[in-house]
Amino acid sequence: MRSIQMVDLQSQYQKIKPEVDEAIQSVIDSARFIKGPEVNEFAENLAKYTGSNFIIPCANGTDALQIAMMALDLKPGDEVITATFTYAATAEVIALMGLTPVLVEVNPNTFCIDPDAFEKAITPKTKAVVPVHLFGQCADMERILPVAEKHGLYVIEDLAQAIGSVYTFNNGTKKQAGTMGHIGTTSFFPSKNLGCYGDGGALFAQDPLIAEKIKMIANHGQKVQYYHDIIGVNSRLDTLQAAILNIKLKYLDQYCKARQDVADYYDKALAGHPNFKIPSRDLKSTHVFHQYTLQLCGLDRNALKTHLAKLGIPSMVYYPLPLHYQKAFESDRFPKGSFPISESLCETVLSLPISTEMDKEQLSFIVEALLKYAAENSLEKSI
Repeated sequence: MRSIQMVDLQSQYQKIKPEVDEAIQSVIDSARFIKGPEVNEFAENLAKYTGSNFIIPCANGTDALQIAMMALDLKPGDEVITATFTYAATAEVIALMGLTPVLVEVNPNTFCIDPDAFEKAITPKTKAVVPVHLFGQCADMERILPVAEKHGLYVIEDLAQAIGSVYTFNNGTKKQAGTMGHIGTTSFFPSKNLGCYGDGGALFAQDPLIAEKIKMIANHGQKVQYYHDIIGVNSRLDTLQAAILNIKLKYLDQYCKARQDVADYYDKALAGHPNFKIPSRDLKSTHVFHQYTLQLCGLDRNALKTHLAKLGIPSMVYYPLPLHYQKAFESDRFPKGSFPISESLCETVLSLPISTEMDKEQLSFIVEALLKYAAENSLEKSI
């Protein structure tokens, strides 16, 4: 049996090696390592794939969030709402810009921001909300968007884990993650469903004026070289990464299907088990399974994780602490116990290996190890 990886990037590369190597060599031959034609080509291709009016590549997903907030003219003291159960980058950028991160609870099934909690947290100082499309499926945009519009709030989608996910509204309209709010932000970190071989990111925009401002901010605030109209940053996707992403974008649907097949295998094997709660799938959103995250009940997570590691099975805890428990975001406004769902998730979630190159032998080995461990070590029999 092949070695099991959380994400098997090497095996994925081997399948597209000739195309990727040719694309990389082409960039090297041209020596246009910054702002080469492949960057615009990738932006156009991703726009066609997602249906976004504009795609503006940048250096990474964290930069994308910062540029989005700069483009919307958010000012120090403005409040921005996001979920407490997510990666720190979302709230980190809010705080970095002198804005006030307002943390709220998540839906216990999808792990995405709870629309009711979002609405209750709105104050006169609230200017934006950042719904994170966590683990591969979209937040409840059917409910989030009308609330944001009612209160005059900007919606910045964080789709770093959900590129390719499709959301279906009640009227039948289908929109890809990142194309529903005012701005979408994403990352092309290597382990993402669409990942490059270094750092990379992009912003999605539908309004031409917002898109133009994003382009300027990402390029030192200039529209014409050496003429700086606004304060900006230096954040660009390099040509090598764009060339690689152009190749991998052609396979994104195939990659998503492969991840869904892995998730289906896990679901079938573990559904209904008293010690494992399989991931919920929102009927409105396709799930592209950036992570396959179980909730454990009646099992010692650390002991299980150690046991799996001894068998050569990696696993990860996303995330061990909610943001309001992190020292960087501690606040009297959010004491411990404020968000019981998120706090419970941080104690019980465990993500299993999921990647595009997993085979049945590996999956069977993982599932058998889980079931055997549960049978021998279960502390209780219900979830």
